[in-house]
Amino acid sequence: MTATSSSSSASPERAVSAAELPGYEPGTWVIDPVHSEIAFAVRHLGVANVRGRFDEFEGEIVLAENPLESSVTATIKIASVSTAHEQRDNHIRSADFLHAEEFPEMTFRSTGVRPDGAEGFLLDGELSVRGVTRPVTLDLELHGFGKGYEGRSVVGFTATTRIGRKDFGVTGGAVGATLGDTIKITLDVEASRG
Repeated sequence: MTATSSSSSASPERAVSAAELPGYEPGTWVIDPVHSEIAFAVRHLGVANVRGRFDEFEGEIVLAENPLESSVTATIKIASVSTAHEQRDNHIRSADFLHAEEFPEMTFRSTGVRPDGAEGFLLDGELSVRGVTRPVTLDLELHGFGKGYEGRSVVGFTATTRIGRKDFGVTGGAVGATLGDTIKITLDVEASRG
């Protein structure tokens, strides 16, 4: 499995308390798709990146009293893929790539949270694509907590990881030879207190 975090090395684990995170509120937080983005990039012909995103997704973050016992779940609609090129988008939905007709959703379920360095975190989990489930680790940067509309509490973070597309059975058909195996995934997320 080639799914990895982008950290070059993890620091020794540190204790983390809610008191270190101003505005931290245990409970259920709902990902706001209007103010969030799930994006990806893959190398094309070894010289440039092709970028895209998924426009339909939902998710939930459960913040525990101990931040390191928190969890995340997310579901992404494969048919919502967008690379600003209709023919390419239809090909990505096909059996050569994500096979949206047979596997309409991609899912993520966290299995643990670890501190990384002085301020960062590593989010371990399981990613399911095309009926294949593999472990992944995301580098997570917490941007903080604040207040949104009507005083509702909000949280924002960015998470990144790299996965090997062939590990999930994504060959790309004849076009696959022009693409890199590594997919970089970036999640910019805003969630509000449910």
